[in-house]
Amino acid sequence: MLPPRVFEPPAGRRVYGNRHTRLTKWLNDGVPPAQVAEWAGNSVTVLLATYARCVDGQLPDLKRRLETAGDLPEASGAG
Repeated sequence: MLPPRVFEPPAGRRVYGNRHTRLTKWLNDGVPPAQVAEWAGNSVTVLLATYARCVDGQLPDLKRRLETAGDLPEASGAG
């Protein structure tokens, strides 16, 4: 974490904004969370606690990959 004297000026806030944008982009681009956490200097737990809700748009790609591999679970007929 930046010390207050660095964070308080507008430039300090932009550093964290840039960091947030970059980490979110990497996660949305499908970079494995373990790799993003390493680059960010965080644990995967901290990274996902902070950024999991920012990840968007990966479900169609994941479904396609699972279908291609024949690993997509069958839809349940229970009801």
